[in-house]
Amino acid sequence: MTDTRVPADRIAEPESDLPSPDRRGFLKTAGLAGAAGLAVGKFAAAPVAQAQTAAAPAAQPWWPSRWGADDEKGASNWMTPQNVLRAAALIRDGQIYRLGRTYETGMPMFGSRAFALRIPGSPTGGPFGANKLIFHDEFIATEIGQVGTQFDGLGHIGLQLGRDGDKADMRYYNGNSELEIGDAYGLKKLGVEKLNPIFAVGTLIDVAGLKGGMMDAGQEITMADVRAALARQQMGEDAIGEGAAVCFHTGWGSLWMKNNDRYNAGCPGIGMEVGRWLIGRNVTLVGADSWPVEVIPNPDKSLAFPIHAEMQAKNGIFFHENLTFDTLLADRKYRFVYSFTPVPLKGATGSAGCPVAIT
Repeated sequence: MTDTRVPADRIAEPESDLPSPDRRGFLKTAGLAGAAGLAVGKFAAAPVAQAQTAAAPAAQPWWPSRWGADDEKGASNWMTPQNVLRAAALIRDGQIYRLGRTYETGMPMFGSRAFALRIPGSPTGGPFGANKLIFHDEFIATEIGQVGTQFDGLGHIGLQLGRDGDKADMRYYNGNSELEIGDAYGLKKLGVEKLNPIFAVGTLIDVAGLKGGMMDAGQEITMADVRAALARQQMGEDAIGEGAAVCFHTGWGSLWMKNNDRYNAGCPGIGMEVGRWLIGRNVTLVGADSWPVEVIPNPDKSLAFPIHAEMQAKNGIFFHENLTFDTLLADRKYRFVYSFTPVPLKGATGSAGCPVAIT
């Protein structure tokens, strides 16, 4: 296969003039009390790797996409027949592992997001017909693509490159502006319904296993960690190929529904070093057992979710957040088919649903 990985000089270099999170109100309104607040108090002793590189809006535009100026599929374009067949060849024993969590009231959620499910009536309808049929419906009120196990689409993350409030210079994947895509009734472009189903070679990198237990909030997964964890699993970097889905086990998921306050307050995760490596490997998706995949707080306390911006907005790579790997780990299955089709909600920023691993 032709090597089409992104050359280093094609990956946008960062600058240091990102508007502060306080000025933009990004973290404050989300209820995290600002990125700097996460760096003090109970997280002050958290080990933080210094490999991180600050990622601010690029000096040069990151568009057009490698797939063309009109592309709205991002890295789901890697789901070619060749890559799908390569993934299918991994299926040996026919086991299916559920990677998604149950959606329920009380699950950890970012900021002030909400989840409520109601059954209208009891039953909702009926009886109908001579057989007296009755039925139940459900009504759900939530940010459907951004709670629980959540898949981030291409209209979720962007960067403000100009003045506050200038929607023409708020840019998302492939350079699409807020002015072009924003609408109260669903995104006019970059909706999750535009994406290809994902059926990819999956790799679970067990960093928590390497370190002997759950990582700490603010602890960055470095390339040294990645290589050591892969070696421990008898795998090498070449296991991560074009179109891959790469998942990271940090142990943070053990807090789910047990200590939601701690779960939400920060987490371990990947930083820019590993993010750039994944971009260079032409992956389709990155997942983790945490709520943002990336390390929080970021080593550069002035930045808000820079790995989201670098990988999603600039490179069209998807994140799958709040995954669970317990059954895969119990069976020591680190290589599998990752399968997920985003719910085709027109104009949605992301997707609920349950990804699976097939071995």
